[in-house]
Amino acid sequence: MPLILLIIKIYIKILNSKVYKLIMKILAIQNRMGIGDTVIFLPYIKAISKEYNTPVSILVKKSSKAEQFLDQTKYIDQIIFLERDNQKKERHDGLIGSLQLVKDLKKHNFEKVFIFNSSLRFNIIARLSGIKKIYQYPLFKKYNQHITSPAINLIKKNLNTEINDVPEIQIDDNTLNSTISKFNIKNNELNILLAIGGSGPTKRIPPKTFLSVMEKINQIKMCKFFLATGKNEEEQKILNEIMKSKLRDKCIPLDNFTIAETLPIIKCCDVSICNDTGFGHLSSALGIKTITLIADTPLIYGSYSPNMYPIIPDGETTVGHNTLGKDKINSDKIYKQLISIIN
Repeated sequence: MPLILLIIKIYIKILNSKVYKLIMKILAIQNRMGIGDTVIFLPYIKAISKEYNTPVSILVKKSSKAEQFLDQTKYIDQIIFLERDNQKKERHDGLIGSLQLVKDLKKHNFEKVFIFNSSLRFNIIARLSGIKKIYQYPLFKKYNQHITSPAINLIKKNLNTEINDVPEIQIDDNTLNSTISKFNIKNNELNILLAIGGSGPTKRIPPKTFLSVMEKINQIKMCKFFLATGKNEEEQKILNEIMKSKLRDKCIPLDNFTIAETLPIIKCCDVSICNDTGFGHLSSALGIKTITLIADTPLIYGSYSPNMYPIIPDGETTVGHNTLGKDKINSDKIYKQLISIIN
C-alpha cells in the first residue's frame, strides 16, 4: 500500500474514533439518596466525560434534586430519575418496577454504563437494557463499603485515570451577573452563606453558635449574611431566632428560594459556614471555601474536598453517627477558621 494511502487510512480511523466518542451515549448510576451523595460522585462522572469526550447521563433518585443544581453543568447530559422509595411504592420498585426501568433505559440506547454500587439488580437491568459495556463495583460487596474508595478503584481500573479533581457545579456568567445586581452584592462587603438547617435535629447547630460568630465578624467587617434553610418547623425556629437578633438587617433569608435560585447566590459568597446539609456540599462544589460543622455524621461528608474546613465537637477526634455533638461545636473555633480563610 502506498504510504499516502496508509496515512489517509490512519487519519480516517482516528477521525472516526473521535466522532464516535463525541456521539457515544454513556450512563452513570448513583442511587444514594441525598444532594451530598450526588455531589461527592461528580469527580468520577466528570472523569468519564473527559475520557470519552462526551457528557454523561446520570440515573439518580429524585431526593438527590440533581435537576436543580446540575442543569448548567456541561459534563452532565440527561438527568434520569430512579423512581424508587423505601417508604412508598413507586414506578421502579419490585420486579415490575425493574422491568419498567429496563424499558425506560432502552429508549436512550446507552452504549456504556458505570454503576457506582455493588448491586446485582442494576447489573441485570443494564444487561436487559441492551447496554454492552458494563463497569461496576465488585458485586455483593455493599456491607461496610467506603463511600469513595470503590469509585476511585472503578475509574482507575477501567480508565487508567487518577482522580485529582474536586466536585464541580457550573453556573453561567449571565446568571451570576443577574444575581449580583438583584441582591446588590458588593466587593467591599463580606458575603457569607450560613446553612443553618439540616435534614435531622442532631445535625442542626444551635442558633446561638451562629450568632456568636456573626457578631464577632461583624465587628471587624462589613457583612451580609445569606441564611439557607428549609421549611421544617425546627429549621424555621432557628431562622426566626437569628432574624430577631440585632443583626437582622444584615440577613437575607433564602427559605423561599428553590435550590436552583439559591445556587448563584452561593456562588457570589466569599465564604460559607454550613451544618451537615446539602447547601454545604453545593457551596464546596461551587468553589466556595466552606466551613463544615460536623456534629453527628461520618467526618468524610464534611472533609472530602479541599474546599471544606471541618469543625468537629470539642473533645472528639473524629465524628460518626450517634456522636450527638451539636452542642459542643465551638463558635471560637469557627471564628478562627473564618478569619484564617478570609485573610
